[in-house]
Amino acid sequence: MAVRAALFPADRLFLIAGPCVVEGDDLMFRVGDHLARLAEKVPGGIMFKASFDKANRSNPGAHRGPGLHEGLAALERVRARTGLPVLTDVHLPEQCAMAAQVADVLQIPAFLCRQTDLLLAAGATGKPVNVKKGQWLQPEGMVGAVKKVSEGRAIMNLDSKKDIAVTERGTFFGYGDLVVDMRNFARMKEATGCPVVFDATHSVQQPGKGEGGSSGGVRDMIPPLTFAALAAGADGLFLETHPDPAHAPSDGPNMIPLDQLDALIAKAVDVWATARK
Repeated sequence: MAVRAALFPADRLFLIAGPCVVEGDDLMFRVGDHLARLAEKVPGGIMFKASFDKANRSNPGAHRGPGLHEGLAALERVRARTGLPVLTDVHLPEQCAMAAQVADVLQIPAFLCRQTDLLLAAGATGKPVNVKKGQWLQPEGMVGAVKKVSEGRAIMNLDSKKDIAVTERGTFFGYGDLVVDMRNFARMKEATGCPVVFDATHSVQQPGKGEGGSSGGVRDMIPPLTFAALAAGADGLFLETHPDPAHAPSDGPNMIPLDQLDALIAKAVDVWATARK
């Protein structure tokens, strides 16, 4: 259904990493420069990730980010400085074309993986698209999401089998935790034909368990789940990172501190290589 692309290789571990939400240039450049150096040690390379808007927060007073125009301008500066491809979330169909002018990859948040118009619009840009699996959805249910992105490409006479990845981010049973079923990597890859990414950040999220109604998280579980996912067949990793997660405006409890990222990735590359032997 989908072919392998340069940003989503099947034969080399790749990484999507960055802060949860777009912040000031100093923070963005600090993280981006670090990731640019680390990219030399990641066989499939690194995409810099930050969201211009966190539109799916439970708490209406939660930090959302700078918005579409300012956020895309910030991402463009990071790309120009670091040379890294950039990835960002889109939440509405009308955001896709504008985001695609800057972003190298568009990402569909898990809660929106069945939004037909959004998926069609993302596909129609011709840019690589990463679709996160809904917290309630069986892995085979992602076939429909991939087909919608492909149909969006076909409508615009673009290659309908180009640059699509799907992401496992845990299943939510309503008790404040997410559970990662390691079978999902093989099942989702077989069903969709797409590279499968493991979102280690949001899989350890604890929705609603943080202070003031924000999400909590169990950061200590990121390494073991990451290694298990790679052993189970994940092709890539999604890891949000920050120099000071305790003061990050969003998802701090489930982010990897920037100074711990290199050691985690070094082990992850080894586990991936061993599993692929």
